[in-house]
Amino acid sequence: MPPTPLRSSPPSVPPGANRPVVAGCLGCVGVFLAGMAGALLFLIGSDTGLAALAAGMILASLPVPVYLSLALWLDRYEPEPPSLLFGAFLWGAVVAVFFSYILNTLNSLLAHAVTGSMEVALLVGAVVSAPLVEESAKGLALLILFLWKREEFEGAVDGVVYACMVALGFAMTENFQYYGKALAQGGAFELTVTFVLRGILSPFSHPLFTSFTGIGLGLARQSDRVALKVLAPPIGLALAVALHALWNGSASVHIGAWLGACVLVMVPAGGVVLGVVVLSLRHESGLLRRYLWPEVQAGRLAPTEYAWLHSISGRLKVAFSVLVRQGPAAWLACERYSNLASELAFLRHRTQRGFTSPERAALLEGQIQQRMAMERQRFQGGIV
Repeated sequence: MPPTPLRSSPPSVPPGANRPVVAGCLGCVGVFLAGMAGALLFLIGSDTGLAALAAGMILASLPVPVYLSLALWLDRYEPEPPSLLFGAFLWGAVVAVFFSYILNTLNSLLAHAVTGSMEVALLVGAVVSAPLVEESAKGLALLILFLWKREEFEGAVDGVVYACMVALGFAMTENFQYYGKALAQGGAFELTVTFVLRGILSPFSHPLFTSFTGIGLGLARQSDRVALKVLAPPIGLALAVALHALWNGSASVHIGAWLGACVLVMVPAGGVVLGVVVLSLRHESGLLRRYLWPEVQAGRLAPTEYAWLHSISGRLKVAFSVLVRQGPAAWLACERYSNLASELAFLRHRTQRGFTSPERAALLEGQIQQRMAMERQRFQGGIV
């Protein structure tokens, strides 16, 4: 009987072999987004004029870094990857606005064709179409991240942060049109009034609406209850649509109704979002206390470090002390060390819930522990 020939193992894919494919895909996405952005600017510019559009773009973009910084500050324990944050912002600024512009216009035209009234068409566009279309378009980005990046979408805090990124991008591009049209139709005075109303009094209206969608998805992710997993996302989206409709409806009635909605509805809704964020941060602090304790037992983490790593105030105190005593490079190492500790704890939590296999978790834990040891040396432990 002839010997069985040995099976040759398939040739391994050399590192970087897939880079051309990835680069090609990213290039196609970039071209698609650039085309969509160009079409948007053409549509808006045809309504406002080129000079007014340019002025609107500048005015709408200037405060965005401030708003983004405030939103990102919420994610205290494990900041999200910059690439995902940028992608979420870009989706809101281009994709969500593009499809919302097209669908809202079509729905308004349909309402006008059915009713014969431009007033009714505008009302339907603002109170019915815009809330449904825009919150769905923004929420789709959150759903994609929820399904695609499970390890980076772990709870309500992540949901709120991603929601703010999408919504701030959406609001920025939307303001291109509002500011440009105000300047074109009413001059500097009308532009100033519009900027005060949209850029100062209500810059976080879109983030507030979409945060409820993010909270719904975040609660579904961090909960083990089947009912909550199923019901939280659609309820969150429904609340986002309802708040958006109430906001637009009150603005369509009278300035007094709009101000009343701000005080009586939007402020309490904002309080609810902040309350959920605070409770979620406490939940994350508990996870850090639980899943970093084995590091103390193994001697890889000093008790003093364990004490400040699961506390927001402790992290801020140590980071400030390292910055003052050792400089910016050591401060960055301290921030990376804190983030790695969070990553380790959340990895263990995901593994316990069955989201990560034990084999992969063991490999990742070893890598994180090595990186933590390297970063600790760079800021000398940050003992204060």
